[in-house]
Amino acid sequence: MTVLPLNTASIALLVDRFYDKVQKHPTLGPVFNPAVHDWTEHKETLVAFWSQVALGERGYNGSPMSAHQKHNTIRAAHFDDWLALWRETTREVLDEDGAAKMIDFAERIGRSLRYGLGIPMQGRGLGIPLVSVGK
Repeated sequence: MTVLPLNTASIALLVDRFYDKVQKHPTLGPVFNPAVHDWTEHKETLVAFWSQVALGERGYNGSPMSAHQKHNTIRAAHFDDWLALWRETTREVLDEDGAAKMIDFAERIGRSLRYGLGIPMQGRGLGIPLVSVGK
């Protein structure tokens, strides 16, 4: 296990390890492998994306929403599996603070993508109990 501070090099390592796992994952692999034609290029794009999100670096010129809208095979369970694998990998690669930041970014981006793709969140979402008020 490697524990590194959050910087461009650690993001590159995180992306590399994470997407190596994605390719072999039983539910994510069948979604990603047909969609990604060049894994090296895809990883480079994602390093640029995450470096912009986490570090404010410039270099990513794309639209995550439009990239995901092309794929009608994405389901709610894929988001859950992706986030679980992301959490696991960030904790393996990054120090506690860096992992927490990257997990938070991924969770927020995931919620936005779900919303944009019309994929409902599991559960009630707000953590507010539903109660009935009788007369």
